Amino acid sequence: MTNLSVNINKVATLRNARGENQPNVQQVAVDCEAFGANGITVHPRPDERHIKYDDVFKLRPLVKTEFNIEGYPSPEFMDLVLKVKPEQVTLVPDAPDALTSSAGWQVEPNMEFLTSIVDTLRDAGIRTSIFVDTDIDNIKLAAKTGADRVELFTKPYADLYPSNPEEAVAPYIVASQAAHKAGLGVNAGHDLSLENLEYFHKQVPYLNEVSIGHSLISDAIYLGLQETINRYKQCLK
Repeated sequence: MTNLSVNINKVATLRNARGENQPNVQQVAVDCEAFGANGITVHPRPDERHIKYDDVFKLRPLVKTEFNIEGYPSPEFMDLVLKVKPEQVTLVPDAPDALTSSAGWQVEPNMEFLTSIVDTLRDAGIRTSIFVDTDIDNIKLAAKTGADRVELFTKPYADLYPSNPEEAVAPYIVASQAAHKAGLGVNAGHDLSLENLEYFHKQVPYLNEVSIGHSLISDAIYLGLQETINRYKQCLK
């Protein structure tokens, strides 16, 4: 079974536009789980332009499935996750002002740093996932940090899928096989959608989890949140 973790960042973006509490981020997280989501993902950034650090603390007691916190492991981020203790932390190499994640870690030049972060999170009982591209050697190095999983950056797949699905998915099949062989679980995320998710799921083996936010929340505007989550779950059957 491949789990669906709903990234609720965009819900917070909408709320922040008015500076009030509508939509209510905490209630949306609870509703996502009630509608079938297997987890909730947030990615707090230093400028708090969507999910705020305070949101993370408020969400922790409400999330009953699996809480995944993404982010660059700055001292502030590490302090947050060590206090909140989510089930999973996904380490991403975003610059503080990044609009969205645009690439995975280059593990070799960051090996000592990542290993230290993974060790700290493991000591706290937190599963770690490292955001990577499909380069096989890089994935093997990610395994050497002691991480539990990798999250495959799927924007290149989403970009190529409309014109050539087979070519788009091919590197991800190989990458997932390599990760599994190296003892890593496999997550995936970025620009997965109702258009391309079912094919990705059918083709890529060993897929533990997909994390989807922008497309899912956009679809919910037209379909409603419950129907949207149901359709994404159908893609993962």
